Amino acid sequence: MVGKVLGIRELEQFSSRRSSIYVDPECEKFFELPLFIAASSNDITTKCQCWQFSPGKEPALRSFTEIQQLLQQNKKRDVKNILRENSWPINSPIRSQLWPALCAQHLTKQNMLDGFYWEMVHQVFGTTELSEKPIMLPAFVDATHCLPYHLTSTGRAVADRIVNVLGYDCPDITYSPVLYPITSLLLHFMSEEEAYLCLAGLVGSKEKTFINQTKLQHEVTWKTVMQIAKKHTKSAIAYFQRICPGQKLERVFMDWCWWILAGLPFQHLVRIMDCYFHEGIKVLYRVALVILNLFHKECQSNNEWSPDNIKNDIGNALIKFCKKIPVSPAKLLHAAFSIRGLSTQYISRIFIKTEMLLKSRSALNSGSKQLIKSRSSDNLPTSQSQVNIQMMSHTLTIREGEKSPGHRAIAMGVYPIHNLKSQVCKNEDLFTLWSWLPVRITMYQPVLLYTTEEHGCSLTTFYVRVEQHEPTLLMIKTCNNEVFGAYCSSRWLERNVKDDKGQRQAYFGTGETFLFSLYPERAKYPWVGIEGDRDLGHSSELFMAADSKMITIGGGEGQAIWMDENIRFGKTDACKTFNNPPLCPSGDFEIRVLEVYGFVGV
Repeated sequence: MVGKVLGIRELEQFSSRRSSIYVDPECEKFFELPLFIAASSNDITTKCQCWQFSPGKEPALRSFTEIQQLLQQNKKRDVKNILRENSWPINSPIRSQLWPALCAQHLTKQNMLDGFYWEMVHQVFGTTELSEKPIMLPAFVDATHCLPYHLTSTGRAVADRIVNVLGYDCPDITYSPVLYPITSLLLHFMSEEEAYLCLAGLVGSKEKTFINQTKLQHEVTWKTVMQIAKKHTKSAIAYFQRICPGQKLERVFMDWCWWILAGLPFQHLVRIMDCYFHEGIKVLYRVALVILNLFHKECQSNNEWSPDNIKNDIGNALIKFCKKIPVSPAKLLHAAFSIRGLSTQYISRIFIKTEMLLKSRSALNSGSKQLIKSRSSDNLPTSQSQVNIQMMSHTLTIREGEKSPGHRAIAMGVYPIHNLKSQVCKNEDLFTLWSWLPVRITMYQPVLLYTTEEHGCSLTTFYVRVEQHEPTLLMIKTCNNEVFGAYCSSRWLERNVKDDKGQRQAYFGTGETFLFSLYPERAKYPWVGIEGDRDLGHSSELFMAADSKMITIGGGEGQAIWMDENIRFGKTDACKTFNNPPLCPSGDFEIRVLEVYGFVGV
């Protein structure tokens, strides 16, 4: 089914033969011009797009050609501003080109040439003909939220086929309730093949998040929205908690995405998608906050949303409110993008912190795969845990540059390390250190990336050998035989990443980073934010920093580890990010050996 977008003259001609389109008679009065027309009237996918033209003279709108040129020049900020400011009519032909172009910039698979989708369809179904029988949907689809947005039965069959092919091509998708509704939206403006390529771009994006693909991601996302709402919509949250003291806030936010996807009118949703396909899920975060604030105001002035009417089910009331939302799409987006202090970096920090907490709790409840909770120097492996590691270990010598595909350890997935030849620490210290690593990392083979013993003392060489790897493990032995270091969660290459204003970010990394000391004392110093939800300020999130003259780990009233460009001298202080004491008694130290390990296959 290959679709085409009609020009204005063709649309005017087509409007005179409206009877050939499958339109809900009750919605006929809302139509001015049809939106997307398939090659054959029997293949029409749109059934009822309920919109009206705004009266009065419309401002001049930017064309797709202008946006396409900016995309080709990688001027993403200019594109972002245009998408936010241009309220194209709901039936504008621009989206048939705009949406595929926006999604294509996120596409990572380069093998999707012409005909790729139809080859996949043939592999999955044995034919490219659309079956008249219902298609069983993949397990990751939420059957209660297969929102069709007025697609005909043919259109729904096409949507069913797309998500099946996507599930076949992307087996890592295990839970993605929003994927079907987005598929339905795409089909209003493009052909089946184009819709699939758009979804492939959104699902495969590495730089931004668009669609959650696991239950963990889904849970982390709604809890992230809840945490952001507690800060940015305090009055609304306090009001809901006051009128419904027995109702858990979590239950309300579990359905946050349906406020938007199932609640908002179609014209609002389409305008949100204009921005979403470029900026990612943070657009939906912003819209959700505006919805909460608007709902709160209506609750105080409109009897329909009085406490007695909503207290038993705020979540359902929110969706009903969205169906009657009292602002235009333009005003909704203007309010969403006017929210201050909601940067991508801030959202990422909340998301990562929430994800780490959930993973930690999951590990603590998983029986034999328990994750020992860190309590500074008390967090040492028991003698039994060291025996378990040794029992599951095979003889292994890690050599610099070893590139084997990474054999997974049997049983609990702890990699064999008892013969790892380190010039910095002893085997028993390695067992301790291994027990502190994130559980998933212990499944991978460590590989020596850099050591001052073989590669010299140069920060330039350090970057060349280390910067592309994530995560890395730094171990320092001083001339006084103190041993300490850090697990660094992000690539050192991120020192060159620039923020939205084009400025190089001073600090980077995530809350998975931690410090450790192995001699004379054994202790792990995790990120201070891992223990609770309170806002600890900017100084608690200074994980990693680097330039051509130094590297730093930890900050805030001191630097936990600082090393000079010659990797010869350093200093260590107490810092707020990890709430650690100086890692060696004197504070200043001279480096005898620095070793940096990566993990094959991560």
